[in-house]
Amino acid sequence: MLDEATRNAILRLHAQGHGSRTIARALGVSREAVRGVIRSGTTTVPSLERDERPAAFHDTIVELHTRYRGHLGRVHAALLAQQADFSYSALTAYCRRHGIGYTPKAPAGRYHFAPGEEMQHDTSPHRARIGGVITRVQTASLVLCYSRLLFFAHFPRFTRFECKAFLAMALDYFGGAAARCMVDNSSVIVASGRGARMVPAPEMAAFGERYGFVFAAHEIGDANRSARVEAPFARIERAFLTGAEFADWDTLNQRARQTCDDWNERLSNKLRTSRRALWAQERTALQPLPLHVPEVYRLHSRTVDAEGYVHLNRIRYSAPWQLIGRTLELRETLDRVDVYHGPRRVARHRHLAGPPDTRVTDPAHRPPRGRRKAQTPSPEEVDILNRAPALAAYLPAFKRHHRRTGAALRRLQRLLHTYPSDATATALARAADYGLFDLDRIEAMILKTVAGDFFQLPGDAHD
Repeated sequence: MLDEATRNAILRLHAQGHGSRTIARALGVSREAVRGVIRSGTTTVPSLERDERPAAFHDTIVELHTRYRGHLGRVHAALLAQQADFSYSALTAYCRRHGIGYTPKAPAGRYHFAPGEEMQHDTSPHRARIGGVITRVQTASLVLCYSRLLFFAHFPRFTRFECKAFLAMALDYFGGAAARCMVDNSSVIVASGRGARMVPAPEMAAFGERYGFVFAAHEIGDANRSARVEAPFARIERAFLTGAEFADWDTLNQRARQTCDDWNERLSNKLRTSRRALWAQERTALQPLPLHVPEVYRLHSRTVDAEGYVHLNRIRYSAPWQLIGRTLELRETLDRVDVYHGPRRVARHRHLAGPPDTRVTDPAHRPPRGRRKAQTPSPEEVDILNRAPALAAYLPAFKRHHRRTGAALRRLQRLLHTYPSDATATALARAADYGLFDLDRIEAMILKTVAGDFFQLPGDAHD
């Protein structure tokens, strides 16, 4: 079929008086084609009329397309069962030409951002080899839209705690924040609503207010709105994670930061400069960092178990053995775990992501080996020794003899408070000499010693 330019040349030469043979020889086309164009008298290329076999099954195709939810393979199988005699490719071409299950692609738009106007944040799941094991990681990324300056890090999970900690690191890397942070409609940041009606969670809104920016979400299905941050994920997977091995999570994120520095310094053919050079222009338009930024941490309450450990995310961290049974406060950051007893920090450990049931032990949290734990005298014992210092050698044996040491000490304390001290001391001295620890017999000895002096017996004379 002749194109429009050739048809226009034929009509122009014909108008100049040239014959069909001359025109055909000059343009290298057949005489019949020249005559057809002359008869039509127009440069418009006629539409190609084809005999479409699927046209006889049009209504059936539409009905089957709805029934099988757009699965053309099953539609074609059902049509063949109804004696249709066309191929699968003929069916797909027919559906494409007549708009059955196909929507013409709209041209992609382009967004322009002024310096400091917007930054985009998103996450994507990837796999990395950490410690010789293929591990699922969550890659978080933040990009300044004007300069395309990139920062990314990896986490075993991504909750609001990790989100705030990551954004704090990224904004420190950028040296400031853009006025708006565009995100998807993830529940990590969103409390309710979608797109323009999105309402961020109060703690996330407060975090953004501290840094001077607001969160915004793109509409459902409008992935192009966050293309600045979506595009680098493929590069992170292919050029950073694929084929690489990392000793642990700390090594992974250290190398990720080095990669950010390298990529941001490189010359970009698309930008015709480096991201770092554009960032130097954008930096003055960013919201400055606050004078003081409180460290992002997650608060937990844990009881020290019988072995002297507190449990956090299936990892055991040691605590001072003197605090066994006490409830402590744990402050979890990305790189460490601080243990507080009231306002005082009593332990600090490096934060571990795994493997589960790992024990992190500080030797200072354990009593010296080969020594028994020092016993602190009870208040009853201190009071007894203050009233009768001579019992210092007697009390250890007294405590070993009685199974319920506390109750025995309290009764001995009552004897010292109830009866005269001289008589009680005399009776206890005799009990110590004979190795006597029965409190009933000791009390009987005291009563015998003070009879007639402390009590008024029936046979005594009255004054």
